Amino acid sequence: MKHLLSLTFFLLCLQLSSFAQTSKDQLLLLDQGWEKALLKSEVDFLQDLLAEEFTWVHNHAGLIDGKEAVINRAKLIQAGQTDDTRNRTPKDQQVVILGRTGIVSGYTVVDRGPSPTLYHFMRTYAWVDGKWKLLGNHTMAIPEEE
Repeated sequence: MKHLLSLTFFLLCLQLSSFAQTSKDQLLLLDQGWEKALLKSEVDFLQDLLAEEFTWVHNHAGLIDGKEAVINRAKLIQAGQTDDTRNRTPKDQQVVILGRTGIVSGYTVVDRGPSPTLYHFMRTYAWVDGKWKLLGNHTMAIPEEE
């Protein structure tokens, strides 16, 4: 009986660990989808992903956007407004999940020419009604070394 309880506890711990890793993997994939949606101005994806309370603090708080501004910018680009962003490449991402909150941090190389800019980011996700919603995004350009 004692062995059965130990085995049951071990399997439960293994399952919870597996669930946490799966959740981290899913959140990382979703975050990569955010980068792609920004690059391709995928309005529907952005509409679904962003929480109504979404806030994006850009470099040195020079610009602070909400959901409406992000969606409107994507719509304008879809309608033909020029966008000089050629590529967005995330790297070195780390995912932390605590309860119903997930944080993805890392770097994104944004190529707008003539040379790419490296940004550090930290995005906060909330688990709402059975799916992750992007609640906050903070980005900061990393100065080039002189």
